[in-house]
Amino acid sequence: MISKKSRPGRPRLTHPLIREATGFRQASWDEALQRIATALKENRARHGDKAFGIFSCSKSTNEMNFVAQKFCRQVMGSNNIDSCNRT
Repeated sequence: MISKKSRPGRPRLTHPLIREATGFRQASWDEALQRIATALKENRARHGDKAFGIFSCSKSTNEMNFVAQKFCRQVMGSNNIDSCNRT
């Protein structure tokens, strides 16, 4: 669902959307997150741990970057982490 309360001319999503053959349909958060988890597991099984990586932004907080690298290392089993902080 798209909210009208966002900035003028820039509608905002308020619910997850799932792409189907006929277009997008609104989904519950549980369904959307389950589909993401399934897709990540399938990709990891097909291509291995090193097929996943994270690129973080220097505008993110230290806490957000910490959580992102923890997710990458602990959950996905990959050390493929980079950031634009070093440029």
